[in-house]
Amino acid sequence: MIELLLEAERDLSFGLLDQAERLYHQVATNDPKNSIAVMGLARVALERGDDREAYLLARRALAIDADNPAAQHMVSRLTEVMATRGEAPPGVEEAVATPAPAPPPSSEVGAPAPPRPTAAKRPGVIGRLLGRRRWR
Repeated sequence: MIELLLEAERDLSFGLLDQAERLYHQVATNDPKNSIAVMGLARVALERGDDREAYLLARRALAIDADNPAAQHMVSRLTEVMATRGEAPPGVEEAVATPAPAPPPSSEVGAPAPPRPTAAKRPGVIGRLLGRRRWR
């Protein structure tokens, strides 16, 4: 599981959202109590600009592990963002009952994966890998 989480994190840091989502979903399906995988799905949703889905997944991660600092921060920040927009955050019941999104359809079986960008092509990769990301 750790290897899949690390690969998903690497894919997310390179902007390979579909691959990261598929890996996080695989871990969350195999281990429904893995709040790290659920937070990975939340981060993918946030990268796609889906604040509502990111909020629901972060709340789900908090329901699994109330001490998850990344989930606490994301819920807090998205609550502020939604309040600033005049939106009400979704209810707690909806967040806990929301299943993880289905993984994106995979391309042809056996097809080679697209090449990963190198750090030289993506400035700021090292900071992302170290966890220094900016929240929207």
